[in-house]
Amino acid sequence: MTGSVDLYQAMARALKYNLDTKVEIMQAALKTREADLVSYSALPKVVAGAGYAGRNEADASTPSTRDDNIRTADLTFSWNILDFGLSYVRAKQAADQALIQEEMKRRIVNKVIEDVRTAYWRAVSYQRLVGRMRALENRVARALRDTRGLSSGGESSPLVALTYERELIEVKREVEMLEGELKVAKSQLAALMNVTPGTHFTLTVPKRASTKLAVPDNMPEMFRIAVENRPEMREVAYRTRINEKEVNAALLDILPGFNVYAGANYDSNEFISTNDWLSWGTKVSFNAMKLVSMPAVSKKIEAEKEVLDARALSVAMAIMTQVHISRVRYGHLKKSYGTAAALSNVSHRILKQVRDETTAQRTSEQILIREEMNALLADAKLDMAYADLQNAYANIYASLGVDPFPAGLSTASSVEQMAAQLRTMWTDGGGPAKIEVIAAK
Repeated sequence: MTGSVDLYQAMARALKYNLDTKVEIMQAALKTREADLVSYSALPKVVAGAGYAGRNEADASTPSTRDDNIRTADLTFSWNILDFGLSYVRAKQAADQALIQEEMKRRIVNKVIEDVRTAYWRAVSYQRLVGRMRALENRVARALRDTRGLSSGGESSPLVALTYERELIEVKREVEMLEGELKVAKSQLAALMNVTPGTHFTLTVPKRASTKLAVPDNMPEMFRIAVENRPEMREVAYRTRINEKEVNAALLDILPGFNVYAGANYDSNEFISTNDWLSWGTKVSFNAMKLVSMPAVSKKIEAEKEVLDARALSVAMAIMTQVHISRVRYGHLKKSYGTAAALSNVSHRILKQVRDETTAQRTSEQILIREEMNALLADAKLDMAYADLQNAYANIYASLGVDPFPAGLSTASSVEQMAAQLRTMWTDGGGPAKIEVIAAK
């Protein structure tokens, strides 16, 4: 992996190389092929047969009516109309199963992209602050050595020295905790992009974009879009459709089977007048036990329908709750980002004043280190607040069921081509350029 990776390249790599995404894509392709395979069961049967029969001695007590050695062959076409009807229904159900797998793929892909966004912005924060964290750690280490040297030499009060040392250790602990929290984000991002652990790569560090993001606020319309477009809701709808087709399958299963056949036959027996001929006919069969079990089958189908109706209501309520929470969460995190920005601004102004006073030798190195730590923490919290805000913004569209990638995006394309398509779809603010509801099939 060469060059720095920006947000859209990270998304593209996750879509193209993430193992969870690959598995779901393969599962969807498998279900589609299974649906194609089921449709072949509706075709009529064409069976070819051949045989040979022989005996070593003829029966002398009766006149012979067959040769000692006989060869037979036949080619028979048969079609069971009942099987055709059942196969048609099963093929439709298999097609709906394939659509369910597509929705499961959408859900996994949306989750992966959401995780990529969160990990990316936190990793960017680490890359932006790591130099300052290292420099501050080195200054704290030097200050600790100096303090311990002064204390051991009796040049300062032991209590004052220990108090200063405690403050320095607390600063060091804060830096280590901050580094640990942010550093893991890059490893998480590497895993999402399916990059080998330990591989070095850099991220493009963008400027913080404006937080005046276009967020939908018409809650009834958002509820409608979410219920129509969320994968979970569509999955229940497809399962309901499968259950409805099961009623037709059960009715077809109790009907008499009507089989039509026609064939060409050959027999080498010289004692028959015609050695090759055509045959045709029909056959009706009926399994009375299927009729006896029909009430139980009907009750089972009705029970499944009631379960699916209850699940649809439960999923719809959960989706509406998620939409509402995502919108409220975004508003809260937007305020939190504003507070973090104000804190960062004040911390840097204080740091500038302390540096000027330290240069003029009107304040101690201890206070300067403490204020540098406060400014570093304020910047880190600002970055983390921005990452949370971006995640909340994307989560609004995820709660609506809007895919975070264009409909025509192909994983067969190169990473750069996919990244360009993603960049076109998303605005500079980090959200979809428009809400696009994909019609259910």
